[in-house]
This record gives sequence, structure tokens and C-alpha cells, in this order.
Amino acid sequence: MNRIRRALALGLAAATLAFGAQAQNRELTVASSATYAPFAFENKDKQIVGFDVDIINAIAKNQGLKIKLVNTPWSGIFAALNNGDVDLIISGVTINEKRKQSYDFSPSYFAAKQLIAVPKASTVASLKDLAGKKIAVVNASTADDVVSREFGKTNPNIRRFESTPLIISELAGGGVDAAVGDNGVIAYRVAQNADLKTVDDKSFPEEGFGIVVKKGDKALQDKLAAGLAAIRADGSYNTIYKKWFNKDPNVR
Repeated sequence: MNRIRRALALGLAAATLAFGAQAQNRELTVASSATYAPFAFENKDKQIVGFDVDIINAIAKNQGLKIKLVNTPWSGIFAALNNGDVDLIISGVTINEKRKQSYDFSPSYFAAKQLIAVPKASTVASLKDLAGKKIAVVNASTADDVVSREFGKTNPNIRRFESTPLIISELAGGGVDAAVGDNGVIAYRVAQNADLKTVDDKSFPEEGFGIVVKKGDKALQDKLAAGLAAIRADGSYNTIYKKWFNKDPNVR
């Protein structure tokens, strides 16, 4: 009887180890909205490239993770994680207390803040100067939260769009007076349009972008944290940062 129990115990242990190895080796699906240059966007060959892409690939390589990147619209990116369609998100997601109630994050991998885009002739110098003006934001973004707090969530002057290219296009076409969004992507888009400029409101707080996982997925959260720490330590992070922003991470 003892031999039977021992055999059963050994069999169960082997099955558990096999399951663990299978979980470790399975391919993780990574969601990113590829409308967010230079963080994630499609190149001429329809491949998703950018700072976020290089960061998650470097982390995955360091931690021995198999990943598959999937272009996921921002409007459905959190639902995809909730539904189990993807395992994690890297898409310029700002870490904030509201989101931390529903999701877990890696440590910050990019220091960001909000930035205002306006026409070259505009006299706007701060967010408060946008009172009574039409403002474009990406729906459900940090900019949406910031502008809604300042002017009221139901304010008809707040125009919500599905991507950063759309808010910049609307601004360039005269449909709105300003666009507000994350500094990295707003600066990148404005640099491509000679008729626009950026306005840095000093009251905007510094924020951090984090990689998002399901609440309670500590194993994956820990691996992402370890991988991020490793690529910072070995210089890979600095190389990637300089590639996309043409400066070192500590240069403002």
C-alpha cells in the first residue's frame, strides 16, 4: 500500500512539474496599440516597431520568455487583458491609482508627462488657457482624465478620439484648438508638422509608463520587474532609449 501511495505521489509531482514547465514555456501574447509612435507603430512592412516593442523584446530575451506581439486598438486593450485574449499590455500605459485598483504593473519603464499641442500662432501657455477652447484627447487616456478634471467630463469642448494620430490630424485640420497627450508621442507628431508647436505646462506631474498584467499575476509581474532591472543594469535600456529619442534617459 505504501508503495502504491509513493508511486501516486511521485506521479502527481511529475505531472505538477510538467505543468509548470509547460506554463513557463508557453507563448505570452502582448497587446500594444500600434498608433503610438515612437513607442509602437507599424513600419512600411506592417511590422510593429518602436520603443515599447524593443523594451518588451529585451525583457523577454533576458527572462527566457516567448512572446507574440498583437496590434490591439487602445479602445479594447484592457478588455483583451480582462478576457484572457492577451497576457500583458505594453502600450504607453500610465501607472495611476485608479488603474492599480484593477491591474498590476511592472516598475515604470518610461518617465512621462502630459504635453499640449497647438497651432504655431497660438498664445496658449498652459492648460488653464484652454478654457472655452476645443480640445482633442485620446478617449480614456491620462490626457482625457486631466482635461476632464480641469473642465468637466461632460464638457462639449472635449473631443475624444481613438488614437494620437487622429487628435493631431484634427488639430492640424483646424477642427480643434489644442490636443493634449503624453509628451513622447505628442512631441514626435508635432515635429513632423511645421504648423504646430508644443506647450509644456509645468503644473503637469511626472508620470510613469508601466507594463500591465492581470491583478494577482505576481509570477509574471516579478519576471517583468527582474527583466527590466537587468536591462537597465547591463546598458540595454539606455541603448534602446537613445535609439528612439536620440538622447540618454536622464537628459530632459
